[in-house]
Amino acid sequence: MTTFIGDFVCKPDAKGRVVLPSVFKKLMSDEGQSAFVVRKDLFDHCLVLIPQNEWQKEVKLVEEKLSGFRQKDKRLKRALYRSTAEVKLDANGRFLVPKRLMDLVEVDAEVVLLGVGNSIELWSKAHFDDDGLDGDELGELAEELLGGNFADEKEN
Repeated sequence: MTTFIGDFVCKPDAKGRVVLPSVFKKLMSDEGQSAFVVRKDLFDHCLVLIPQNEWQKEVKLVEEKLSGFRQKDKRLKRALYRSTAEVKLDANGRFLVPKRLMDLVEVDAEVVLLGVGNSIELWSKAHFDDDGLDGDELGELAEELLGGNFADEKEN
């Protein structure tokens, strides 16, 4: 399983292409992957780059959970797929995200690529800088969401 970690500031070239950091490129290569599906994040003001193999897992989950016979399900599927595109790495490790998706997250200059486990978030640098948790908030959130889970693991 691919695990992306770290954050990297990147500047798109004149054509809007972004160079994938070498650490991420190696992980993709090791998995035999050369393409991502990029979509608007459901909760945050960023895009999510998902390797094809992980995307197939998401598609399977969506198709299993949602019915074509319920209006809410169809609306959700339509919204999920609408803000989605496939991007391929070129020979130089660059990828081009469609302008309409970059505009959704207000990219105007530099971007931050943030490894988040099995995906990579693409943020406008301005939005990324404004979205961090300070040390106390991070600790409180980790304790609230993970505190009990780690205690349970130690007992087993």
